[in-house]
Amino acid sequence: MAKISIISYNVNGIRAAIKKGLTDWVQENGFDIICIQETKAHPEQVDVSAFEEMGYYHSWVSAEKKGYSGVAIFSKVKPDNIVQGCGIEKYDKEGRVIRADFGDWTLLNCYFPSGTSGDIRQDFKMEFLDDFHQWIKELRKERPKLIIVGDYNIANHEIDLHNPKGNKKNSGFLPEEREWLSQWFQDGFTDTFRYLHPEKVEYSWWSYRANARANNKGWRIDYQSVSENMKDEVVFSKHLNDAIHSDHCPVLVIYDL
Repeated sequence: MAKISIISYNVNGIRAAIKKGLTDWVQENGFDIICIQETKAHPEQVDVSAFEEMGYYHSWVSAEKKGYSGVAIFSKVKPDNIVQGCGIEKYDKEGRVIRADFGDWTLLNCYFPSGTSGDIRQDFKMEFLDDFHQWIKELRKERPKLIIVGDYNIANHEIDLHNPKGNKKNSGFLPEEREWLSQWFQDGFTDTFRYLHPEKVEYSWWSYRANARANNKGWRIDYQSVSENMKDEVVFSKHLNDAIHSDHCPVLVIYDL
């Protein structure tokens, strides 16, 4: 397969993003694999003919609730196998995980829950983190080469958000969330962006309030993490801030497989 470009992109509604020029942007760039989070749609609600004409195969996991959550993978290489969901009903009915196998490596596209709407969802988020980590430990026995991309909804270190001091008590930068993410990276996963750019400040999400994006007052909450046995195959990583179809920007990583 040689060099392969993978995009992770929370589009905050794929139909809205298409109206903002997503399809043309994909055509101009020709990425090999595009992992979309927050589709907020079922595939039959979306005109994907342009993607199909560009040669993309696509697979979706949508939430039961209309206009909510959902993930999809668009790939120019046909996956050997697609698994919809992680087998845990309360997460699968929210459309949070999709898996694609390519040869000896596996790609997981994930939309981690947000806890910003209150304690109930924050508790749900923490349950998801624990259950997801446990599930991945099992999956690694069967599929040891993993790329896990998506909106993790957590900034790991102070360098990863514009105002760390003011956000210490806010979901997305809580001590227990950061501890989970640090543990994740200690348990045999590599943060591809930090691996290549230990000191660089780039963000992947900005609030719609207070002109945050124009002033680059953002958070880095979208990741592509890889199992340790794949980190040497990471050759390039960048946040594509010029792509404005959402309150997030795409995270590009190029792998030499």
